[in-house]
Amino acid sequence: MELSKRMLSLVSFVPKGSSVCDVGCDHGFVSIYLIEQGICHKVLATDVGKGPLQRATEHIEQAGLSAYIETRLSDGLKEVSYLETDGMIAAGMGGRLMAKILSESMDKVQAMDYLILQPQSELLFFRAFLRQHNLMIQSEDMVFEDGKYYPVMFVKPIQEKQNAGCIEADSTYDKTWNIYQISLADQFGPCLIKSRNKVLGDYLDFWEGHQQIILENVAEHPERRAQVEEEIKRIRDTRAWMQNAM
Repeated sequence: MELSKRMLSLVSFVPKGSSVCDVGCDHGFVSIYLIEQGICHKVLATDVGKGPLQRATEHIEQAGLSAYIETRLSDGLKEVSYLETDGMIAAGMGGRLMAKILSESMDKVQAMDYLILQPQSELLFFRAFLRQHNLMIQSEDMVFEDGKYYPVMFVKPIQEKQNAGCIEADSTYDKTWNIYQISLADQFGPCLIKSRNKVLGDYLDFWEGHQQIILENVAEHPERRAQVEEEIKRIRDTRAWMQNAM
């Protein structure tokens, strides 16, 4: 089983010897890879669509792994039992949909050892959501494939705090950061910034170039121009922050 670079970035974070729920399993290739490579001893592959789940079931049967991978029709984690797996993987969906899936089963999510998440949009919103629900981004990576940039986050639930979303000593977010820095970290990734991730650097260059093109086309629209100029400032501030990161 060969996986794309994007999918390999997901499985690289799965702790060896754990069990995992592959939410939105689609064709089932990630689930199959995890068993074939001896990374997981058990995988629960779920999908909200009957068609994708049937294709995944067929691929699993063809690989002779039905004893190790169970397929189940489920909207997010709704049909997954509390503590049924050690962790979960979710990819191939937008940040708001992913946040909705987590919100609807937060008791199950908080009981897991880890979450491996790869939202494809609305990253500022999504990272803020994680922070506000005491889901700590412990590590991150970013890959570039087929003209697109994909962040992947290894997330650990932390003990409930009296004030949800506060920056604690055990948080990836530094207590010395101001509100603006926290906002930049939500948008571009606290661990990616701290580690001076090369692909994030490439993404910042790409994103600034894209914003410059937009800027040229909104010269006669002051409100929109101000928004684009603010985004360019955020990009440049993040790049400068990365260069000074220790």
